[in-house]
Amino acid sequence: MTSVFARVRATRRTLLGAAAVAALVAAIPSAALAEGKIRIAQQFGIAYLILDVVRDQNLIEKHGKEAGIDIEVEWASISGATAMNEALLSGSLDVVSAGVPPALAMWDRTKGSGQDVKLVAALGSLPNHLITNNPAVRTLADFGPNDRIAVPAAGVGFQSRTLQIEAARQFGAENFKKLDDISISLPHPDATAALIAGGTEINAHFSSAPFYYQALAANPAVHKVLSSYDILGGPATFNVLYATSEFHDENPKTYKALYAALGEAAGWIAANKEKAAETFIRQQKSKLSPDLVLQIVNDPENDFTITPEKTEVYARELHKLGVLKNEAASWKDYVFEEATGENGS
Repeated sequence: MTSVFARVRATRRTLLGAAAVAALVAAIPSAALAEGKIRIAQQFGIAYLILDVVRDQNLIEKHGKEAGIDIEVEWASISGATAMNEALLSGSLDVVSAGVPPALAMWDRTKGSGQDVKLVAALGSLPNHLITNNPAVRTLADFGPNDRIAVPAAGVGFQSRTLQIEAARQFGAENFKKLDDISISLPHPDATAALIAGGTEINAHFSSAPFYYQALAANPAVHKVLSSYDILGGPATFNVLYATSEFHDENPKTYKALYAALGEAAGWIAANKEKAAETFIRQQKSKLSPDLVLQIVNDPENDFTITPEKTEVYARELHKLGVLKNEAASWKDYVFEEATGENGS
């Protein structure tokens, strides 16, 4: 077994190089900032390309100047929705990013509290793929007690919540946590390396880009079982930005500059895909090959749009399962009004 994990480590080094270190924000003052300042946190990966472009081109500052205000932007890089949410509620950050289910959990948790977290915008519709190197597994029903599915946050993250929705559909609502029993929390890079190397207990991975691209290309035994798009009924938002109503209401010019910057970045990506790929590599100091990054940006499955898509599926289904206490009448209930004019869902 030692040699197996040595191969895993070697494969991971080949894939990703040195791991990025999250810059936590404990030193940032917790008091709400005045108009003209904004503190934003993003996570790592191609799904945050819109924010890479906003940062690279200083688009928030640009739109602030157009509105007659100088805006000071502070960026933080944090891994995981839990840390994001804690920083948002403590006032250490103004705008944070995570998957749709964790963001909706914050809306649900804070509704009527005075903080009232809502979604700012989508960061793109990108699928996650459930992949495996077990030849016997072709559907969810084929997973057995000896299989292990790697997800970033077992039971609570985007991937687990998405699987819970499908498990409820296939096995009954009372069994919506059926796949939680064989899920293990593991960062995407480690899970990818394990799946490619083989010979470990991890034989499946609910994986985001670029990781499923890498695994499918590197090991012919790895194959797709299903994607989040299959579960949600088509293209659907992966990650979102969200903030408290206090920040939104007390900083109208800063907030509008942020929203305008996001829209400009999304439009620029669509028109400049090769440059967008270069921006991602530069901003995130990525070790991925430029060809792979461009392949991902060009993939028609991936749409870097700020318009929410099929977020209502999460709101509806997670409420049915009791994960969310509050029922949303529509997607506009948990999204700030600047985004509700879009053709969202």
